[in-house]
Amino acid sequence: MTPELTVLALAGLLQGVQFVLMAVPANLELGTGKTASPRDPQRLSKPLMEQVSVGTGRLHRAMNNHFEALILFTIAVVVVSLGDKGTGFSAACAWTYLGARILYVPAYYFGWAPWRSLIWAVGFLATMLMILSALY
Repeated sequence: MTPELTVLALAGLLQGVQFVLMAVPANLELGTGKTASPRDPQRLSKPLMEQVSVGTGRLHRAMNNHFEALILFTIAVVVVSLGDKGTGFSAACAWTYLGARILYVPAYYFGWAPWRSLIWAVGFLATMLMILSALY
């Protein structure tokens, strides 16, 4: 397996970890009566994520942000892999992306400003550089 595909697999596992980090406290805070319900708007006073603690809400937003980032990273890995354009540079970009995404979780949870945004930018830049490196 290429380094880029290895990192994509690890990023997928990170997404699973982020889901658990968010879901466990959300279920403890809201109870399974709410979290397992159909979540119909007329039955809830407001969306579930507006009913959780600040920390759990941040974990939810960090998880959703990774879903969004993972789409672009997956495109980068597919382009590099199927185009047979993997290099040491693209592998370094992939590992940089993963490192940034790992750091992003505590940065978001603890409200590290402006560091959270800078960490996000590092991951985004690494992804864009991977795509560009496959084109040239």
